[in-house]
Amino acid sequence: MIDTLNLIAMLLTIAFGLIGYLAPRFTMKQLGLKTDGSNMGYSEIRAANGALFVGVGAGALFLSTPAAFVMVGFLYVGAALGRITGIIFDNAGSRKSWSYFGAEALLAGYLLIANL
Repeated sequence: MIDTLNLIAMLLTIAFGLIGYLAPRFTMKQLGLKTDGSNMGYSEIRAANGALFVGVGAGALFLSTPAAFVMVGFLYVGAALGRITGIIFDNAGSRKSWSYFGAEALLAGYLLIANL
């Protein structure tokens, strides 16, 4: 059962990453981000919100070890920490930001608890 849930978690990670990687304009719109006329913002979204997650998800599947899945869990811990910090200190507590936080915290919790 854990193997199946790990697979699902990595496929979700890769899918989330593919959205950022292949559709940076859509991702920026969903996140309320805008460029200042430079294309660097799209490049950053492709890298940090896209290909990074594709790479970690695919890498964890390739290695297929508990340690690899735990590391992806820590990635989600970092994302959830950044998200909750923004919600608290930047007054960014929208339904969308809470939903993203919930998804990140859920994936972090599962991956750490199931694989440690």
